[in-house]
Amino acid sequence: MLLPPRRPALVLATLVTLLAACVSGCAGDERDPAGGRPGAEGGTGTAQDAKPPAPKPAGSPGDILVAGRPVTGSQASGIPKAPFKRTYTDGELYAPVTGYRSLAFGAAGGLEGVLAADIDAGKDVATTIDPAVQRAAFDALRGRQGAAVALDAETGAVLGLVSAPSFDPGSFSGNTQADEGAWNELKAQGLDGPMKNRALRDVENPGAAVHVLVAAAALEKGLLPSVDTPTRSPAVYLAPQSTTGFSGDPAHCTDASLRVALRYACANVFAAIASELGADALASTATAFGFGDDTMDTPVRAFESTWPSKPGNPTQLALMANGLFEVKATPVQMAMVMAVLANGGNLVHPSTVTSPKTPVPAQRAVSQRTADQLRSALGAPAVAWVPSASVSWALSSTRSPSGRPLAVAVCLSSPTDGTSQAGPIAARIAGADKR
Repeated sequence: MLLPPRRPALVLATLVTLLAACVSGCAGDERDPAGGRPGAEGGTGTAQDAKPPAPKPAGSPGDILVAGRPVTGSQASGIPKAPFKRTYTDGELYAPVTGYRSLAFGAAGGLEGVLAADIDAGKDVATTIDPAVQRAAFDALRGRQGAAVALDAETGAVLGLVSAPSFDPGSFSGNTQADEGAWNELKAQGLDGPMKNRALRDVENPGAAVHVLVAAAALEKGLLPSVDTPTRSPAVYLAPQSTTGFSGDPAHCTDASLRVALRYACANVFAAIASELGADALASTATAFGFGDDTMDTPVRAFESTWPSKPGNPTQLALMANGLFEVKATPVQMAMVMAVLANGGNLVHPSTVTSPKTPVPAQRAVSQRTADQLRSALGAPAVAWVPSASVSWALSSTRSPSGRPLAVAVCLSSPTDGTSQAGPIAARIAGADKR
Protein backbone atom coordinates (compact mmCIF):
# COMPACT_ATOMS: atom_id res chain seq x y z
CA MET A 1 0.00 0.00 0.00
CA LEU A 2 1.37 3.39 -0.93
CA LEU A 3 0.41 6.39 1.15
CA PRO A 4 0.17 9.22 -1.42
CA PRO A 5 1.98 12.51 -1.00
CA ARG A 6 0.04 15.37 0.49
CA ARG A 7 0.28 18.96 -0.51
CA PRO A 8 2.23 21.16 1.91
CA ALA A 9 0.32 22.15 5.02
CA LEU A 10 -0.46 25.48 3.40
CA VAL A 11 2.24 27.67 1.91
CA LEU A 12 3.98 29.11 4.95
CA ALA A 13 4.60 32.43 3.26
CA THR A 14 0.86 32.90 2.89
CA LEU A 15 0.21 32.17 6.55
CA VAL A 16 3.10 34.40 7.61
CA THR A 17 1.42 37.21 5.69
CA LEU A 18 -1.92 36.45 7.35
CA LEU A 19 -0.33 36.33 10.78
CA ALA A 20 1.57 39.56 10.25
CA ALA A 21 -1.62 41.28 9.13
CA CYS A 22 -3.46 40.05 12.20
CA VAL A 23 -0.71 41.03 14.62
CA SER A 24 -0.40 44.51 13.19
CA GLY A 25 -4.02 45.30 12.42
CA CYS A 26 -6.55 42.69 13.66
CA ALA A 27 -8.17 43.84 16.39
CA GLY A 28 -16.83 13.65 40.09
CA ASP A 29 -15.25 13.98 37.58
CA GLU A 30 -17.54 16.79 36.60
CA ARG A 31 -15.39 17.85 33.73
CA ASP A 32 -17.13 18.26 30.33
CA PRO A 33 -18.68 21.10 27.87
CA ALA A 34 -17.92 23.79 25.16
CA GLY A 35 -18.28 27.54 24.31
CA GLY A 36 -19.01 30.71 22.24
CA ARG A 37 -21.56 33.23 20.88
CA PRO A 38 -21.63 36.60 19.15
CA GLY A 39 -22.07 39.76 21.15
CA ALA A 40 -24.50 42.56 20.49
CA GLU A 41 -24.40 44.01 17.03
CA GLY A 42 -21.84 46.79 16.72
CA GLY A 43 -19.85 45.74 19.80
CA THR A 44 -17.19 43.20 20.61
CA GLY A 45 -19.43 41.24 22.95
CA THR A 46 -16.61 40.82 25.49
CA ALA A 47 -16.87 41.16 29.22
CA GLN A 48 -15.19 44.60 29.07
CA ASP A 49 -18.11 45.99 27.10
CA ALA A 50 -20.54 45.22 29.92
CA LYS A 51 -21.72 47.85 32.40
CA PRO A 52 -20.20 47.71 35.88
CA PRO A 53 -21.81 44.76 37.68
CA ALA A 54 -24.48 45.37 40.26
CA PRO A 55 -23.61 44.42 43.85
CA LYS A 56 -24.00 40.69 44.45
CA PRO A 57 -26.95 39.60 46.58
CA ALA A 58 -25.96 38.56 50.07
CA GLY A 59 -25.28 34.84 50.31
CA SER A 60 -25.13 34.33 46.54
CA PRO A 61 -22.55 32.05 44.88
CA GLY A 62 -19.18 33.40 43.83
CA ASP A 63 -18.70 34.46 40.23
CA ILE A 64 -16.35 33.45 37.43
CA LEU A 65 -14.29 36.39 36.26
CA VAL A 66 -12.78 37.18 32.87
CA ALA A 67 -10.35 40.11 32.80
CA GLY A 68 -11.59 41.03 36.26
CA ARG A 69 -15.28 41.18 35.30
CA PRO A 70 -17.91 38.54 36.11
CA VAL A 71 -19.33 36.49 33.26
CA THR A 72 -21.73 34.83 35.69
CA GLY A 73 -24.29 36.31 38.06
CA SER A 74 -27.09 35.37 40.44
CA GLN A 75 -30.72 36.34 40.74
CA ALA A 76 -33.39 35.40 43.28
CA SER A 77 -35.11 32.13 42.44
CA GLY A 78 -37.93 32.33 44.96
CA ILE A 79 -37.04 28.83 46.15
CA PRO A 80 -36.02 28.75 49.83
CA LYS A 81 -33.77 25.69 49.49
CA ALA A 82 -32.04 27.09 46.40
CA PRO A 83 -32.46 30.86 46.65
CA PHE A 84 -30.32 31.84 43.64
CA LYS A 85 -30.52 31.09 39.93
CA ARG A 86 -27.38 31.40 37.84
CA THR A 87 -27.17 33.93 35.01
CA TYR A 88 -24.52 34.10 32.29
CA THR A 89 -23.05 36.92 30.22
CA ASP A 90 -22.12 35.66 26.73
CA GLY A 91 -22.93 32.16 27.92
CA GLU A 92 -22.00 30.37 24.70
CA LEU A 93 -18.73 32.25 24.42
CA TYR A 94 -17.46 31.13 27.82
CA ALA A 95 -19.27 27.79 28.25
CA PRO A 96 -16.13 25.61 27.85
CA VAL A 97 -14.58 27.61 30.70
CA THR A 98 -17.56 28.09 33.03
CA GLY A 99 -19.50 24.90 32.47
CA TYR A 100 -23.01 25.18 33.91
CA ARG A 101 -24.89 25.63 37.20
CA SER A 102 -28.55 24.70 37.14
CA LEU A 103 -31.28 24.49 39.79
CA ALA A 104 -32.58 21.35 38.10
CA PHE A 105 -29.42 19.70 36.77
CA GLY A 106 -26.62 20.63 39.17
CA ALA A 107 -23.22 22.14 38.46
CA ALA A 108 -20.72 20.51 36.10
CA GLY A 109 -18.85 20.73 32.84
CA GLY A 110 -16.31 23.40 33.78
CA LEU A 111 -15.21 25.62 36.64
CA GLU A 112 -18.78 25.63 37.97
CA GLY A 113 -18.35 21.92 38.66
CA VAL A 114 -14.72 21.41 39.67
CA LEU A 115 -14.62 24.52 41.90
CA ALA A 116 -18.18 24.22 43.16
CA ALA A 117 -17.13 24.22 46.83
CA ASP A 118 -15.38 27.58 46.49
CA ILE A 119 -18.16 29.08 44.40
CA ASP A 120 -20.84 27.82 46.81
CA ALA A 121 -18.89 29.54 49.60
CA GLY A 122 -19.17 32.84 47.76
CA LYS A 123 -15.60 32.93 46.42
CA ASP A 124 -15.00 34.44 42.99
CA VAL A 125 -12.83 32.53 40.52
CA ALA A 126 -10.44 34.65 38.44
CA THR A 127 -9.62 33.10 35.06
CA THR A 128 -6.66 33.58 32.75
CA ILE A 129 -8.90 34.01 29.71
CA ASP A 130 -8.18 37.02 27.50
CA PRO A 131 -11.59 38.17 26.22
CA ALA A 132 -10.17 39.42 22.90
CA VAL A 133 -8.46 36.09 22.20
CA GLN A 134 -11.54 34.15 23.28
CA ARG A 135 -13.77 36.25 21.04
CA ALA A 136 -11.44 35.92 18.05
CA ALA A 137 -11.33 32.15 18.41
CA PHE A 138 -15.08 31.84 18.87
CA ASP A 139 -15.92 34.07 15.91
CA ALA A 140 -13.42 32.24 13.71
CA LEU A 141 -14.99 28.86 14.56
CA ARG A 142 -18.57 30.04 14.15
CA GLY A 143 -20.57 27.59 12.05
CA ARG A 144 -17.86 24.92 12.23
CA GLN A 145 -17.19 21.89 14.38
CA GLY A 146 -13.87 22.04 16.15
CA ALA A 147 -11.81 23.61 18.90
CA ALA A 148 -9.10 26.17 19.53
CA VAL A 149 -6.67 26.70 22.39
CA ALA A 150 -4.28 29.63 22.92
CA LEU A 151 -1.61 29.48 25.65
CA ASP A 152 0.87 31.88 27.16
CA ALA A 153 3.87 29.67 26.40
CA GLU A 154 5.88 30.87 29.42
CA THR A 155 3.26 30.52 32.13
CA GLY A 156 0.75 28.01 30.72
CA ALA A 157 -2.06 30.52 31.20
CA VAL A 158 -4.94 29.61 28.90
CA LEU A 159 -5.81 32.79 27.00
CA GLY A 160 -8.48 31.22 24.80
CA LEU A 161 -10.45 27.98 25.08
CA VAL A 162 -13.21 27.52 22.52
CA SER A 163 -15.31 24.55 21.48
CA ALA A 164 -17.74 24.66 18.58
CA PRO A 165 -20.65 24.28 18.34
CA SER A 166 -21.43 25.62 21.79
CA PHE A 167 -24.36 25.99 24.16
CA ASP A 168 -25.80 28.63 26.48
CA PRO A 169 -25.73 27.43 30.10
CA GLY A 170 -28.25 30.14 30.94
CA SER A 171 -30.87 28.38 28.85
CA PHE A 172 -31.33 25.68 31.49
CA SER A 173 -30.05 27.28 34.70
CA GLY A 174 -33.52 27.33 36.29
CA ASN A 175 -36.08 24.60 36.95
CA THR A 176 -38.96 25.45 34.59
CA GLN A 177 -40.34 23.45 31.70
CA ALA A 178 -38.38 25.70 29.35
CA ASP A 179 -35.16 24.82 31.20
CA GLU A 180 -35.99 21.13 30.97
CA GLY A 181 -36.72 21.47 27.26
CA ALA A 182 -33.41 23.20 26.57
CA TRP A 183 -31.53 20.56 28.58
CA ASN A 184 -33.25 17.67 26.81
CA GLU A 185 -32.56 19.23 23.42
CA LEU A 186 -28.84 19.46 24.19
CA LYS A 187 -28.67 15.96 25.63
CA ALA A 188 -30.47 14.56 22.59
CA GLN A 189 -27.48 15.58 20.46
CA GLY A 190 -25.38 12.97 22.20
CA LEU A 191 -21.84 12.76 23.57
CA ASP A 192 -20.46 14.48 20.48
CA GLY A 193 -22.89 17.39 20.70
CA PRO A 194 -22.45 20.99 21.88
CA MET A 195 -21.89 20.00 25.52
CA LYS A 196 -18.66 18.19 24.64
CA ASN A 197 -15.61 20.30 25.46
CA ARG A 198 -13.66 19.63 22.29
CA ALA A 199 -10.69 21.75 23.36
CA LEU A 200 -9.99 19.41 26.29
CA ARG A 201 -11.78 16.21 25.32
CA ASP A 202 -11.67 15.75 21.56
CA VAL A 203 -8.94 13.14 21.02
CA GLU A 204 -7.92 12.85 17.36
CA ASN A 205 -5.03 11.68 15.20
CA PRO A 206 -2.69 14.70 15.01
CA GLY A 207 -1.37 13.63 11.60
CA ALA A 208 1.49 15.71 10.25
CA ALA A 209 1.09 18.10 13.19
CA VAL A 210 3.14 15.58 15.18
CA HIS A 211 6.13 15.85 12.84
CA VAL A 212 7.60 18.52 15.09
CA LEU A 213 7.76 15.99 17.94
CA VAL A 214 9.52 13.42 15.74
CA ALA A 215 11.94 16.11 14.57
CA ALA A 216 12.64 16.96 18.22
CA ALA A 217 13.44 13.31 18.91
CA ALA A 218 15.86 13.20 15.97
CA LEU A 219 17.74 16.22 17.33
CA GLU A 220 17.61 15.23 21.00
CA LYS A 221 18.76 11.66 20.41
CA GLY A 222 21.65 12.75 18.18
CA LEU A 223 20.35 11.21 14.97
CA LEU A 224 20.73 14.56 13.18
CA PRO A 225 23.03 17.42 14.26
CA SER A 226 20.78 20.19 12.96
CA VAL A 227 17.54 20.96 11.16
CA ASP A 228 19.54 21.63 7.99
CA THR A 229 21.31 18.27 7.79
CA PRO A 230 20.09 16.18 4.84
CA THR A 231 18.34 12.96 5.79
CA ARG A 232 18.52 9.60 4.05
CA SER A 233 14.96 9.49 2.77
CA PRO A 234 13.88 8.09 -0.58
CA ALA A 235 10.85 9.75 -2.16
CA VAL A 236 8.90 6.63 -1.22
CA TYR A 237 9.95 5.00 2.02
CA LEU A 238 8.99 1.34 2.41
CA ALA A 239 8.56 0.20 5.99
CA PRO A 240 10.80 -2.82 6.75
CA GLN A 241 9.20 -6.18 6.10
CA SER A 242 6.21 -4.43 4.56
CA THR A 243 4.81 -3.27 1.25
CA THR A 244 3.45 -0.10 2.84
CA GLY A 245 5.06 3.00 1.37
CA PHE A 246 5.22 6.52 2.80
CA SER A 247 5.64 9.16 0.15
CA GLY A 248 6.54 12.80 -0.08
CA ASP A 249 6.76 15.37 -2.82
CA PRO A 250 9.77 14.07 -4.82
CA ALA A 251 10.89 17.60 -5.67
CA HIS A 252 11.22 18.55 -2.01
CA CYS A 253 11.12 15.45 0.19
CA THR A 254 13.84 13.20 -1.22
CA ASP A 255 16.66 13.27 1.37
CA ALA A 256 15.09 16.43 2.76
CA SER A 257 16.39 18.20 5.85
CA LEU A 258 14.08 18.62 8.83
CA ARG A 259 13.54 22.24 7.87
CA VAL A 260 12.23 21.23 4.46
CA ALA A 261 10.42 18.12 5.69
CA LEU A 262 8.47 20.12 8.27
CA ARG A 263 7.48 22.65 5.66
CA TYR A 264 6.29 20.11 3.12
CA ALA A 265 4.92 17.49 5.55
CA CYS A 266 7.21 14.80 4.12
CA ALA A 267 5.73 11.52 5.35
CA ASN A 268 8.68 9.59 3.89
CA VAL A 269 11.23 11.54 5.95
CA PHE A 270 9.52 11.05 9.30
CA ALA A 271 8.78 7.38 8.64
CA ALA A 272 12.48 6.84 7.92
CA ILE A 273 13.50 8.77 11.06
CA ALA A 274 11.18 6.64 13.17
CA SER A 275 12.76 3.46 11.82
CA GLU A 276 16.26 4.70 12.68
CA LEU A 277 15.36 6.03 16.12
CA GLY A 278 13.15 3.18 17.26
CA ALA A 279 9.94 3.12 19.28
CA ASP A 280 11.53 3.81 22.68
CA ALA A 281 13.14 7.07 21.57
CA LEU A 282 9.89 8.37 20.11
CA ALA A 283 7.85 7.29 23.14
CA SER A 284 10.20 9.01 25.61
CA THR A 285 10.09 12.23 23.59
CA ALA A 286 6.30 12.10 23.41
CA THR A 287 6.14 11.68 27.19
CA ALA A 288 8.43 14.69 27.63
CA PHE A 289 5.96 16.74 25.56
CA GLY A 290 3.03 15.72 27.77
CA PHE A 291 1.59 12.65 26.05
CA GLY A 292 0.37 9.95 28.42
CA ASP A 293 -0.70 12.32 31.22
CA ASP A 294 -4.09 11.07 32.38
CA THR A 295 -4.35 13.56 35.27
CA MET A 296 -4.02 16.87 33.40
CA ASP A 297 -6.25 19.25 35.34
CA THR A 298 -6.70 22.78 34.03
CA PRO A 299 -8.41 22.51 36.67
CA VAL A 300 -11.07 20.92 34.43
CA ARG A 301 -9.56 17.60 33.44
CA ALA A 302 -8.34 17.10 29.89
CA PHE A 303 -8.50 13.68 28.32
CA GLU A 304 -5.23 11.80 27.93
CA SER A 305 -3.29 12.17 24.70
CA THR A 306 -1.75 8.83 23.78
CA TRP A 307 1.46 7.60 22.19
CA PRO A 308 1.86 3.79 22.09
CA SER A 309 5.19 2.68 23.54
CA LYS A 310 5.26 -0.68 21.78
CA PRO A 311 3.94 -0.70 18.20
CA GLY A 312 3.43 -4.17 16.82
CA ASN A 313 5.49 -3.81 13.66
CA PRO A 314 7.59 -1.33 11.60
CA THR A 315 4.56 -0.16 9.62
CA GLN A 316 2.76 0.87 12.80
CA LEU A 317 5.87 2.73 13.96
CA ALA A 318 6.01 4.63 10.65
CA LEU A 319 2.32 5.45 10.94
CA MET A 320 2.88 6.78 14.45
CA ALA A 321 5.66 9.07 13.20
CA ASN A 322 3.04 10.57 10.90
CA GLY A 323 0.49 11.04 13.67
CA LEU A 324 -1.65 8.06 12.74
CA PHE A 325 -2.40 4.57 14.12
CA GLU A 326 -3.00 4.91 17.88
CA VAL A 327 -1.35 8.31 18.30
CA LYS A 328 -4.13 10.59 19.55
CA ALA A 329 -4.03 14.15 20.87
CA THR A 330 -6.33 16.84 22.23
CA PRO A 331 -6.13 20.45 21.01
CA VAL A 332 -4.73 21.53 24.39
CA GLN A 333 -1.98 18.92 24.07
CA MET A 334 -0.95 20.18 20.63
CA ALA A 335 -0.90 23.74 21.98
CA MET A 336 1.46 22.48 24.69
CA VAL A 337 3.74 21.01 22.02
CA MET A 338 4.05 24.39 20.35
CA ALA A 339 4.50 26.09 23.73
CA VAL A 340 7.62 23.97 24.31
CA LEU A 341 9.21 25.54 21.25
CA ALA A 342 8.20 29.06 22.24
CA ASN A 343 9.40 28.58 25.82
CA GLY A 344 12.95 27.47 25.14
CA GLY A 345 12.24 23.76 25.47
CA ASN A 346 10.24 23.92 28.72
CA LEU A 347 6.84 22.24 29.03
CA VAL A 348 4.22 24.30 30.84
CA HIS A 349 1.04 23.05 32.48
CA PRO A 350 -2.09 24.72 31.10
CA SER A 351 -4.40 26.49 33.55
CA THR A 352 -7.58 28.51 33.12
CA VAL A 353 -7.40 30.03 36.62
CA THR A 354 -4.97 32.63 37.89
CA SER A 355 -4.36 30.89 41.23
CA PRO A 356 -4.39 27.11 40.75
CA LYS A 357 -4.65 25.13 43.97
CA THR A 358 -1.82 22.83 42.95
CA PRO A 359 0.57 24.77 40.66
CA VAL A 360 2.64 22.58 38.35
CA PRO A 361 6.13 23.95 37.61
CA ALA A 362 7.51 23.97 34.07
CA GLN A 363 9.58 20.94 33.15
CA ARG A 364 12.41 20.57 30.67
CA ALA A 365 11.13 18.71 27.59
CA VAL A 366 13.93 19.36 25.10
CA SER A 367 17.07 21.45 25.10
CA GLN A 368 17.08 25.17 24.37
CA ARG A 369 19.07 24.43 21.22
CA THR A 370 16.50 21.93 19.94
CA ALA A 371 13.63 24.33 20.66
CA ASP A 372 15.43 27.20 18.93
CA GLN A 373 16.24 25.11 15.87
CA LEU A 374 12.70 23.84 15.48
CA ARG A 375 11.20 27.28 15.97
CA SER A 376 13.56 28.58 13.29
CA ALA A 377 12.59 25.75 10.96
CA LEU A 378 8.88 26.33 11.42
CA GLY A 379 8.93 30.10 11.23
CA ALA A 380 6.18 32.07 12.98
CA PRO A 381 3.32 29.72 12.11
CA ALA A 382 3.19 26.06 11.22
CA VAL A 383 0.26 24.22 9.72
CA ALA A 384 -0.37 20.50 9.45
CA TRP A 385 -3.20 18.08 8.74
CA VAL A 386 -4.26 14.50 9.13
CA PRO A 387 -4.21 12.66 5.80
CA SER A 388 -7.90 11.93 5.89
CA ALA A 389 -11.00 13.92 5.12
CA SER A 390 -12.19 14.18 8.71
CA VAL A 391 -9.79 16.36 10.75
CA SER A 392 -7.53 19.30 9.93
CA TRP A 393 -5.01 20.92 12.28
CA ALA A 394 -3.25 24.27 12.40
CA LEU A 395 -0.52 25.11 14.91
CA SER A 396 1.24 28.37 15.64
CA SER A 397 4.19 29.38 17.80
CA THR A 398 4.62 33.13 17.72
CA ARG A 399 4.77 36.31 19.81
CA SER A 400 2.24 39.03 20.55
CA PRO A 401 3.08 42.67 19.74
CA SER A 402 4.20 43.08 23.36
CA GLY A 403 6.56 40.13 23.05
CA ARG A 404 4.50 37.52 24.90
CA PRO A 405 5.21 34.01 23.52
CA LEU A 406 2.02 32.36 22.27
CA ALA A 407 1.10 28.83 21.29
CA VAL A 408 -2.10 28.17 19.34
CA ALA A 409 -3.74 24.93 18.24
CA VAL A 410 -6.81 24.67 16.03
CA CYS A 411 -8.57 21.41 15.19
CA LEU A 412 -11.42 21.30 12.66
CA SER A 413 -13.70 18.34 12.00
CA SER A 414 -15.02 18.36 8.47
CA PRO A 415 -16.08 15.91 5.75
CA THR A 416 -13.71 17.82 3.46
CA ASP A 417 -10.13 19.05 3.82
CA GLY A 418 -10.23 22.07 6.14
CA THR A 419 -6.54 22.99 5.93
CA SER A 420 -7.18 26.21 4.07
CA GLN A 421 -9.59 27.27 6.84
CA ALA A 422 -7.55 26.14 9.85
CA GLY A 423 -4.44 28.16 9.02
CA PRO A 424 -6.09 31.60 8.89
CA ILE A 425 -8.05 30.75 12.06
CA ALA A 426 -4.80 30.13 13.96
CA ALA A 427 -3.37 33.39 12.61
CA ARG A 428 -6.50 35.32 13.60
CA ILE A 429 -6.36 33.99 17.15
CA ALA A 430 -2.66 34.77 17.56
CA GLY A 431 -3.21 38.28 16.27
CA ALA A 432 -5.94 39.03 18.80
CA ASP A 433 -3.55 39.08 21.77
CA LYS A 434 -2.62 42.75 22.25
CA ARG A 435 -0.97 42.52 25.65
